[in-house]
Amino acid sequence: MDPISVGLIAAVASGAGGEMGKQAWSKLSALVQKPFHKADTFSSGEAELALVTQAPDNVAHAQALSTALAVRAALDEGFGTALDAWRTDDATPVLNQPQVRDVYNKIEGGTFHELVIQSGITHNYNSTPSQGH
Repeated sequence: MDPISVGLIAAVASGAGGEMGKQAWSKLSALVQKPFHKADTFSSGEAELALVTQAPDNVAHAQALSTALAVRAALDEGFGTALDAWRTDDATPVLNQPQVRDVYNKIEGGTFHELVIQSGITHNYNSTPSQGH
């Protein structure tokens, strides 16, 4: 299994994708908190997850979590399968969500005879077109 990328961890931890991102982070937290029988020798990932939760933009913490998850996945096949499913089903779709951004369209000048149709959320500000164009 490929390690979970630092970028993916940081994106999901920082709330990318809104509610979908929050749910993905909750699912990863629940997965990491499941019992790990080799936790006396290797990290379960819980400590690293807590650090990333506190500072989602800290690359070193995200790298430490990625490493802990990769080691645990290599030692626990069931965890590895569940982690891969989390990446595919929960985390990756967060990155594929369209980003919300402000768009301001200003149509002016000239004489308008037809409707202008825009998609998305629109606000209709009635104004008279400028004269002389």
